[in-house]
Amino acid sequence: MAGNESKELADLQKVLDITRVMAATVDLHDLLQLVIDRSMELLDAERASVFLYEAESNELVSIVAAGSGEIRFPADRGLAGSAAQNKTTINVSDAYNDDRFDSSVDHESGFHTRNILSIPLCDHQGGLVGVLQVLNKRGGGFADSDMNLAETLAAQAGVALQRAKLIEHYVAKQEMQRAMEIAREIQRGLLPSGPPLIMGFDVAGYSESADDTGGDTFDFLQLQDGRWLLAIADASGHGVGPALVIAQTRAMLRAIAMQGRDVSAILATANDLLCRDLQGRFVTCFLSMVDPITGGMTYASAGHGPLLFYDFSSDEFDELPSTGLPMGVMEDADYDQVVARQLATGDFAAITTDGFFEAANADGEMFGMARLRRLLRDNRDLSAAGMIEVVCEAVEQFTVGMRQADDLTMIVAKKK
Repeated sequence: MAGNESKELADLQKVLDITRVMAATVDLHDLLQLVIDRSMELLDAERASVFLYEAESNELVSIVAAGSGEIRFPADRGLAGSAAQNKTTINVSDAYNDDRFDSSVDHESGFHTRNILSIPLCDHQGGLVGVLQVLNKRGGGFADSDMNLAETLAAQAGVALQRAKLIEHYVAKQEMQRAMEIAREIQRGLLPSGPPLIMGFDVAGYSESADDTGGDTFDFLQLQDGRWLLAIADASGHGVGPALVIAQTRAMLRAIAMQGRDVSAILATANDLLCRDLQGRFVTCFLSMVDPITGGMTYASAGHGPLLFYDFSSDEFDELPSTGLPMGVMEDADYDQVVARQLATGDFAAITTDGFFEAANADGEMFGMARLRRLLRDNRDLSAAGMIEVVCEAVEQFTVGMRQADDLTMIVAKKK
């Protein structure tokens, strides 16, 4: 009797020692390995596995298992699934005579499971964290004392594993946030650092993404012949994927333009390249060449519109559609339709992405093109940058209390 009490005290001391080590271990992988190694040692068993519960997929997953690789299966399957569903320890003395036992792992690994102990792991609120399985007790099956010892260990392990999972999730979230901040910095760095100095013109641009990164961009580029390329583009969607697409598009447009191509050839070449890369995405793009000598502008629009051109002398807007398909939709698309406009003093072009006129207030009403035209007309005497600022403030006031739903990007080019 004294010998049994002595062994029980020794076993409890082992559990306490293991608990102290678990409390000092915050890395999930290290903690899993610790629980596996110490449970085999404590229960004198040949193998052990910890299956973590993934609520999203309702699966049990072993990231670390003694003698095996990762295993993933539905949380209601097998002995582990039964222990998880009922949150009850299951002691099976002859695994192959139990219908719940899945022998496929044995067949794949060459291991032979004789007996198996499955213990649910729960957090301090009783929520399922996973299942600990200990296999092949040396010298016979698992006794009641082994079950008690395993449950004592599992009570501590469940809480420790939940804590480690939360820490891992927090660290991953922090790393992702930092990565998004870096991506945003890089994307902002691709925008023009200031307005272009084009003789006879006042030009400004603005872009603000709805998320950390966005699918809009604008660009100004002076060509070798003295003309300026003005571009605004919008990749479908917003977030990381469109941000990568729009960065690729910007680089393509610049590289092709530097070869001396006209707007039609630039869009056609970029479209064919994008068609090979994009899977279900597309890019709209307004591309224009401004000639400071003649005061003229030629442009083509790949699915980007409506386009606003204001004539100062008549005090009227031309609201024009795009001249071709969005890029990335179809190879060999036709962008031959190029529009030439001669701008006089006071005339301007205002090109926006749809985030402006589709911005909605709390009642679901959109900002609309009529408001946009009225704002631009009423503030036509402001600088290009001043006009953009007025529009942005108006959209912000219109949508007060609402989250920005889409990226906002705008170019205004005025003839002095």
